[in-house]
Amino acid sequence: MATTHNLGFPRIGAKRELKFALEAYWKGEGPLDELKRTGAALRARHWQDQAALDLIPVGDFAFYDQILDMSFTLGNLPERVRGFHGDALDNYFRVARGRSAGAAEAHAGCCGGVAAGEMTKWFDTNYHYIVPEFDAGTRFTLDASRLLEQLAQAKAQGVKAKPVIIGPVTYLALGKAKDGSDKLALLSRLLPVYEGLLAALAGQGVEWVQVDEPILVTELEPAWRDAFIQAYDALKNSGVKLLLTTYFGPLRENLDLACSLPVQGIHLDTINARDEVNALIRTCPSDRIISLGVVNGRNIWKTDLDAVLNWLKPVAEQLGDRLWIAPSCSLLHVPVDLAGERKLDAEIKSWLAFAIQKLAEIQVLATALSASPSAVEAELAANRAAIATRRTSPRVNNPAVKAAIARIDARLGRRQSPFAERAAKQAAHLNLPLFPTTTIGSFPQTREIRLARSQFKAGTIDADTYKQAMRGEIERSVREQEALGLDVLVHGEAERNDMVEYFGEQLDGYAFSQGGWVQSYGSRCVKPPILFGDISRPRAMTVDWITYAASLTSRPMKGMLTGPVTILNWSFVRDDQPRSVSCYQLALAIREEVLDLERAGVRVIQIDEAALREGLPLRRSHWQEYLDWAVESFRITANGVADETQIHTHMCYSEFNDIIASIADMDADVITIETSRSDMELLDVFDTFNYPNQIGPGVYDIHSPNIPTEDHIVTLMKKAAERIPADRLWVNPDCGLKTRAWNEVIPALTSMVSAAKTLRAAVS
Repeated sequence: MATTHNLGFPRIGAKRELKFALEAYWKGEGPLDELKRTGAALRARHWQDQAALDLIPVGDFAFYDQILDMSFTLGNLPERVRGFHGDALDNYFRVARGRSAGAAEAHAGCCGGVAAGEMTKWFDTNYHYIVPEFDAGTRFTLDASRLLEQLAQAKAQGVKAKPVIIGPVTYLALGKAKDGSDKLALLSRLLPVYEGLLAALAGQGVEWVQVDEPILVTELEPAWRDAFIQAYDALKNSGVKLLLTTYFGPLRENLDLACSLPVQGIHLDTINARDEVNALIRTCPSDRIISLGVVNGRNIWKTDLDAVLNWLKPVAEQLGDRLWIAPSCSLLHVPVDLAGERKLDAEIKSWLAFAIQKLAEIQVLATALSASPSAVEAELAANRAAIATRRTSPRVNNPAVKAAIARIDARLGRRQSPFAERAAKQAAHLNLPLFPTTTIGSFPQTREIRLARSQFKAGTIDADTYKQAMRGEIERSVREQEALGLDVLVHGEAERNDMVEYFGEQLDGYAFSQGGWVQSYGSRCVKPPILFGDISRPRAMTVDWITYAASLTSRPMKGMLTGPVTILNWSFVRDDQPRSVSCYQLALAIREEVLDLERAGVRVIQIDEAALREGLPLRRSHWQEYLDWAVESFRITANGVADETQIHTHMCYSEFNDIIASIADMDADVITIETSRSDMELLDVFDTFNYPNQIGPGVYDIHSPNIPTEDHIVTLMKKAAERIPADRLWVNPDCGLKTRAWNEVIPALTSMVSAAKTLRAAVS
């Protein structure tokens, strides 16, 4: 009989309960005890949702991020927060976002906040983690209280618990040595703390511990392969059974290594590594548990249960009780429950499965394997019908779109002139000062904006009333920017609920959930659009809003669009055609919008590609294929305009140094990137790479409530000017400002504009 289990569950709550509790606490509107009660209630509910499983993950819940949780468990706190007093959770929030609640900071003597931890993408997902910080002197000390408290709660609820931890090698690999020292030199200090953690779990009667080591699906240097051998040799007598857990890709050359480690089980993501199942079974010792991820934990389409059973049944016969089945990875990356979707098109809804439905699929598969398919024939028949309907639906396939894709040629992706010629024409047209200032696009999404949007969706106000409300907010953004003295303005995006959802709602081939929320980081949630069919643009999407904003000012107004690669990577995408085809469809649609903006007189157009790097395959050997079609999709979108039209793009919270040549190939006139949390480290690449175009290194960390000073911004920009000529530098925040309040934005941008003036004076 196959054992059923799960690798992790969404923690934000079906109605984003954790988000609202976090934000209430940070604003001083709720006590810390109430936040902790909300966390406990969510854990209890989510364990109940998983009750049919044989083993349920415990420790996958985090108030902000599971990697940050691991840092605190290992006692790896940055020096800047070690002297503060108060509740440990407040210190946790200081690392996550620069400060906790105001009352907690006053108690700790930390009213000005501290530097937030660096944040970057979790492998190739849209989830962000807080990067562990190391130096040559880093020491680790065990604090197992968080995990033990959750385990005690689970045991009291009768949960069949399987604690989840990040493995020691992955933890080191994902961190950053701030002094440039060798991270692997810390392994011998780290392993005794892991031994202590596993011993503490064994002392609580735990049988199995899930140890996540996803870097095993990447290309490893010999020293990191040796680190796995050293680590698991040290942990082999821990008193618990270890399930070595990999996901997001195949093991390939690391398969033999994984099978050689002294663990009691291995998890393989068969959505990405189906062809490795037989090799894994052949290579692993005969007493090793084999856990197979047979349901996609990262996308929302129903599993073809018949197809899975066809290949899984002989595996089950071969393995017997050694077989475990689970989703491919943690369900953190999908919404909680499809049952709450009341407005989603019924046919499209029948094609979908959220977290709870995916666990039900696991149970159907387990029953079909252990008993008989006839025992779940009704479930299999319903699944079969849904799969067939989706495959044949005329709503999925649009011949006109397919014909347009067939007509794509290289000319679509080329600008009329080289950058140097374009730059001269743009300078003459825009007449901007040295170190021009701008923002990334969005301004605060105030309570009034959200209220008007909800009223409009509910039908309590009409379209004209909503339009006037949004125009009022746009005018406010324009007037505030003029008063601040910004050089290139934006309309503020008051009308946009989300930078991807807004466009998806206006493109054919997309569908939308009501409550399909997924955590991006901390309390930040996104509701990815569902890309179910061929994409086309029925009408202009942004032109009216941008041209209205431009009519309010004599300063340049920037048109704001989301690029095709980011729309693709931040959607739940089709699994019935290559991602590249969907991306080209999006590129043609957004290209039409770019050209309409230019025809309307907009001469600065930003096409955000925040998720370009996120889509990189996890193995470098596969990068170029992805970068070829991703960069070409951006070029198709951007390059139909005249030389005088200045194209911007924006990227955030990723390491770009290793793909800088491809970023240069995008040939955007101006690129803005996040550099504030990394203290301009992302610009190190320009020591050796002569980036040809203009660049705006983000100098204001908008994901922290801390207000940057003029001196801090000047210091950052001077670091940038050591690598990039001053006449090619812009001054801007590192991302959009929608999550911040006006009382934070105004002083921060005041500092930014003042810093630009100081920089200009220094070179005049």
